[in-house]
Amino acid sequence: MAEEDDTKIRILQSLRGKICEAKNLGPNSGPTRLRDVSTFCTISLDQEEVFRTKVFEKTLSPFYGEDFYFEIPRPFQCLSFYVYSKSVFQRDLPVGKVSIRKEDLCKISGRENWFTLQPVDPNSQVQGKVHLEMRLNELITENGSLGQQLSVRIIACQGLPLISGQNCDPYATVTLVGPARSDQKKTKVKKKTSDPQFEETFYFEVTRSSNYKRSQFQVEEEDIEKLSIKVDLWNNGNLAQDVFLGETRVSLKILKSNHIHRAWYLLLPKGNGNKTKVDDLGSLRLNVTYTEDTVLPSACYAPLRTLLMKSPDVKTYCECEKALQLPCIGTCAVNENASTPGRSKTVCPISASAAHILGDVCRDQNEAMLPVVRLLLHHNRLLPFVSAIAELELEHTQEANTIFRGNTLATRCIDDMMKIVGRSYLMVTLKSVLDEICDSNKSCEIDPIKLKEGDNVEANKENLQGYVQKVFSSITQSSASCPPLMCDVFRSLRQMASKRFPADPHVQYSAVSSFVFLRFFAVAVLTPHTFQLRPHHPDPEISRTLTLISKTIQTLGSWGSLSKTKLSSFKETYMYDFFKSFQEDQCIEKVKKFLDDISSNVSKESSGLEDSLVLKEGEVHKRAQGRKRLGKKNFKKRWLRVTNRELSYHKHRGKEALFVISVKSILGVEKVDESAFNRKNMFQVIHSEKPLYVQAGNCVEASEWIEVLSQVSRCNPERLSTYHPSAYVTGTWLCCRAPYETQPGCKPCTMSMPVNIQLDIDCDRETERIFSMLTANMPKLQKMEDACASLSVYLGQQKEQEEYSLFTIQDPKETFGTIQLIRTVLEELQAHHETHGALADEPGSMENPIVGKTS
Repeated sequence: MAEEDDTKIRILQSLRGKICEAKNLGPNSGPTRLRDVSTFCTISLDQEEVFRTKVFEKTLSPFYGEDFYFEIPRPFQCLSFYVYSKSVFQRDLPVGKVSIRKEDLCKISGRENWFTLQPVDPNSQVQGKVHLEMRLNELITENGSLGQQLSVRIIACQGLPLISGQNCDPYATVTLVGPARSDQKKTKVKKKTSDPQFEETFYFEVTRSSNYKRSQFQVEEEDIEKLSIKVDLWNNGNLAQDVFLGETRVSLKILKSNHIHRAWYLLLPKGNGNKTKVDDLGSLRLNVTYTEDTVLPSACYAPLRTLLMKSPDVKTYCECEKALQLPCIGTCAVNENASTPGRSKTVCPISASAAHILGDVCRDQNEAMLPVVRLLLHHNRLLPFVSAIAELELEHTQEANTIFRGNTLATRCIDDMMKIVGRSYLMVTLKSVLDEICDSNKSCEIDPIKLKEGDNVEANKENLQGYVQKVFSSITQSSASCPPLMCDVFRSLRQMASKRFPADPHVQYSAVSSFVFLRFFAVAVLTPHTFQLRPHHPDPEISRTLTLISKTIQTLGSWGSLSKTKLSSFKETYMYDFFKSFQEDQCIEKVKKFLDDISSNVSKESSGLEDSLVLKEGEVHKRAQGRKRLGKKNFKKRWLRVTNRELSYHKHRGKEALFVISVKSILGVEKVDESAFNRKNMFQVIHSEKPLYVQAGNCVEASEWIEVLSQVSRCNPERLSTYHPSAYVTGTWLCCRAPYETQPGCKPCTMSMPVNIQLDIDCDRETERIFSMLTANMPKLQKMEDACASLSVYLGQQKEQEEYSLFTIQDPKETFGTIQLIRTVLEELQAHHETHGALADEPGSMENPIVGKTS
């Protein structure tokens, strides 16, 4: 499978960010002025909604605080954020929107911005593209003179929007427009499709005969360059008004006689220069990061990947070998414990490795180290790398009570590792208790200043203490569920901390608790939505409760924090009083035992939790299996759930399974043609019985379901090589008209890329991101190289200290050599990009449509 994928170029798009808050929503005057309304916000790719916040009650300045991340599975023109007012008795009403064209996303990427809400105009709600063929033909007129005729063939459209949740009934108008003419023709209506095939040709006379007198005609021969073809797409409303779907305009300047011009064009909003002044609708604060990765064939990344994989290695060589100038990657320090008597060994420290250099030159380590962690994790090389960079940090830590407290390369890598491998651990440890806290929503405020009228502080304290005890017990009893890699890292940290501060008996515990309590559990409690423990950002009251619980858990988990000296450091009197209730030896012993269990040398038996890891679940529409006819009644709402053991669907979330499919029996997972059931975003799970047909809520959801099911079943030995993209209805397959239900498929199955399904790691994509970051930071890489040169015996005079103090350079010579290797592999990879870029889709292809003009 991997060999077949090695020739494929992938364009992968992703979107992440936060819908922060809105202010002053709605018109500030007039009959439509908003008062005490509930609002929510949505994200749409063109006109398809792919994300929705929870409803925020009765405020015109809501704080949404909703993080989002998703892969973008299809081409799009515009990213839009809509604010809606929630109505009980009628459809939700749009307040306003923020629309950002794809080409403008890079201008706002990665930082928060306030955007003014614009009115929602139906004529601007467009998506899709149209395929046109145009040609200028010479013809003989009736009087025998020579003239020109324009033929316009409207071939097809793709990706037209849904109308009221259903496929539209589209038709097109084709108009020849110019200074003194406007000739319009119309296609037939295509029923119930977002991808209509028109295949209609229209003819327009564009010039008079060659021997006419110019004074006799309004349109002169040279005016042909002022003519253009305008194509409008409409949804046939039958008895209602037709709905505008988009337009494009193509100038006849691009045409040459007897030359065929064929291209795809994006549909654009209706051009209207008469913008009327509207009321201020408020504003929306957003943080949006759009990423587009051009992932080359896997072989192109082999040199860079190999260089990065060497980062965890601690290479050794003898002084006599060094005298022979044998190569070594890394900086060198004397190893006092040489294994060979009489020969001094040296080792190359981690600071000269490619991965560490990446962290040095990329100051935003949050972005830089995540792909490195993923890559090393996939290849089982993360533990030695993390141990090496943590040991380097410990060398510069002067006091035991500040161990691993900063935002450093080591802490960043361990944070990322815990978030990736600890996902299921958090789920089984915290989800049920957090659900209880958020759903019951008992008052827990203990700050006298923030108490509401009628609140009882003692009752609130009792509620808070009950919640803290449940969270604390759930954590301290969860050691058997801690992933083995996390245990290995904690054990390494514990040993290194004890060696660095041998006089402090508690440092071995604080080295571990600073991660597992402060950076893992406490953060997950504070923001459960970012760890997929809750679907949305909690409201302010619940958020306050979670903040108090998180602060308590941090202090309970910090080794030695239950001593009286620690209690005296609390600034808030109410927190001091509250923590007195936890002054018990048994709390200290529970924390100590938990830290011992997750960082000891004792081999931990598998708890079996990984075997039942939930990969994805959500609400879908499922077609009843075995139905022979089409119809809306065949589709029912169901809760779909997939683990790496089985796929099941349920009537509602939490209910018993109505049907279970073993992952081992899945033979294929593929998209379903829209025409099969007149529904978008459908996929099928092919297994030993009838195919399971499922409709997802949107294109993002459909892509995620297909991806996770394909990956979890990709190693099944009986996977099919072909499939039917449509359905078997009334005794025939709609796609190929084969009469038998058991007939082999008529289309090759999609080959899935080999990734780690539980960790969701695509190594080629991660390496491409590392390449992009190194390329973007080439000036800093050059400064680091210059610093190494000035510090070594190589070149030039030594520069001032500040020239190289920003970098970790222990051995300039070896670091210089690694940078040279990085430069070489970057140049090779850049050449691959240029070669493949030359083969990219030409403008006007289906994948790269032309942005035309509007009227």
